[in-house]
Amino acid sequence: MKRKFGDRANWRRITRRHFACRYVETREFSGYITLYTIYGLKEPLWKSYGRHTYRIADKGYSWLQYFPKDSHYIVTAMFDERQNIVQWYIDTCKVQGVTDQGVPWFDDLYLDVVVLWNGEVFLLDEDELEEALEREDITDSDYQLAWSTANSILRAIDAHAFPYFSLSLKHRAELFHHGEFRRK
Repeated sequence: MKRKFGDRANWRRITRRHFACRYVETREFSGYITLYTIYGLKEPLWKSYGRHTYRIADKGYSWLQYFPKDSHYIVTAMFDERQNIVQWYIDTCKVQGVTDQGVPWFDDLYLDVVVLWNGEVFLLDEDELEEALEREDITDSDYQLAWSTANSILRAIDAHAFPYFSLSLKHRAELFHHGEFRRK
């Protein structure tokens, strides 16, 4: 199982970045929200889904990430340089926490859901989950947790009840200014 950190400090593709983090406790969301803004990089990052290829990281792009309290998923809303949404990437996770330096992290459970700007939905990395179980990198209960979490997310998306689509658009506009949290 791989531990992933919100500040992506070990991401070698990025040469200049800014990371901001805040704990939020509101009626609509409780947990950490981070903003990772890319100012310089060696080369853009492209991903293919279905028949299309999308740029998900480039100069001026920002990733707004949600670490919902007591949840087994992390949501990353990826915005282009004009603050238009490119995609939402939802990682299933076993557990999440925060480092002594205040950086949120999660233990990735391989299975992911991607929702593109146009509403297309993809379930990813089922093969990685199966291989992790075979290698005994995860337990049977971790495997079941990944599937139950992903299925719950997919049901919420189908029912138009997954709040992070509208929340991320609202928070990107209201909470941040030039990659920093707005002052209140």
